[in-house]
Amino acid sequence: MKILVVNAGSSSLKYQLIDMETESVIAKGGCEKIGLEGSFCKHKANGKETQINAPMPTHKEAIQIVLDALVDKEYGAIKSMDEIDAVGHRIVHSGEIFNDSVLLTDENMKKIESLTELAPLHQPANIIGVNACKAIMPNVPMVGVFDTAFHSTMPEKAYIFGIPYEAYTDYKVRRYGFHGTSHRFVSNEAAKYLGRENDPNFKVITMHLGNGSSISAIKGGKSLDTSMSFTPLGGVPMGTRSGDLDPAIVEYLAGKYNMTVTETITYLNKKSGVMGISGVSSDFRNLSEAAENGNKRARLALDVFNYSCKKYLGAYAAALGGVDCVVFTAGIGEHDATVRQAIAEDMEYMGIEIDKEKNAHITDGICDISGAHSKVKVLVIPTNEELVIARDTERLAK
Repeated sequence: MKILVVNAGSSSLKYQLIDMETESVIAKGGCEKIGLEGSFCKHKANGKETQINAPMPTHKEAIQIVLDALVDKEYGAIKSMDEIDAVGHRIVHSGEIFNDSVLLTDENMKKIESLTELAPLHQPANIIGVNACKAIMPNVPMVGVFDTAFHSTMPEKAYIFGIPYEAYTDYKVRRYGFHGTSHRFVSNEAAKYLGRENDPNFKVITMHLGNGSSISAIKGGKSLDTSMSFTPLGGVPMGTRSGDLDPAIVEYLAGKYNMTVTETITYLNKKSGVMGISGVSSDFRNLSEAAENGNKRARLALDVFNYSCKKYLGAYAAALGGVDCVVFTAGIGEHDATVRQAIAEDMEYMGIEIDKEKNAHITDGICDISGAHSKVKVLVIPTNEELVIARDTERLAK
């Protein structure tokens, strides 16, 4: 079975074609500047990378270019579109309607559209991507895999805010959490690696650290709490997002900088986080270089990020009643040894200890970087959200 995985953004579309027999990627790429001048598609298959420059007024044209590239005699990966058995779509928000991936029937699409106000930047693009695929491949099963659905197992005490309950009952204001496919994948991989599959008492804290970061407390494969909140703005400070802060700051900043509420939220989303603290960059590689060269604000930005992650680590160990495993994943979690070391530092009292040598020399696949006396397993696990989408798509399409 071959599954096409699609991740549609407002002006972009990323894709992978996965052979489920071997779970290997046989082609992948992305379309950029959809609806804009100079649109193009970068396509990679059989070790060759090709750039296709073509007008893409909408996602429908982008999808058609992707399909044409997949069957191209020179740089394609399959002989016919008939080889694509199903399409899996990343969809950001499941609200409280869905707690698992679903077939994208007309009825389910209406429900997904009703959740647009909960993710106004991402949900419309996801829907456009689905509709574009349906228009070109009307007889191919389509499956939606949600960022938030994995966190639907959170107990009420974890997702309700300290505001009048009517805000929840009337407008569904609550913690939803994001990065669910990543947290689900790496927590399952950790359970397999440690021989704790289907163990209802396996307690793992997964740390998805990248330009967008979130941390989750997971027990027996179910999310009990997560750092991102009503939107992806909550939690630890990120590349350009503020993370948690006193809500009164919004009104205060709006008044001081003469901004509207919308402008203030943009300020917190696009100009804050480690970028805002450092004034240097949202890229941790640039921050590390600047800090090593004596830039105090870059050093402060890194310290604030690491300290915040450490606090969540301690809090979620308390929420779980102990922890068996800590997993680092995503761009920073997988590739920044300094950040991993800083977060785990001085955590021996909790049974968490990292081996500095192992931490500094990560290899491909799952890496155990636990110290010799660590009671808690500390793992680095590469995330694979596309594979999660493909697996769910195969399960439902069959």
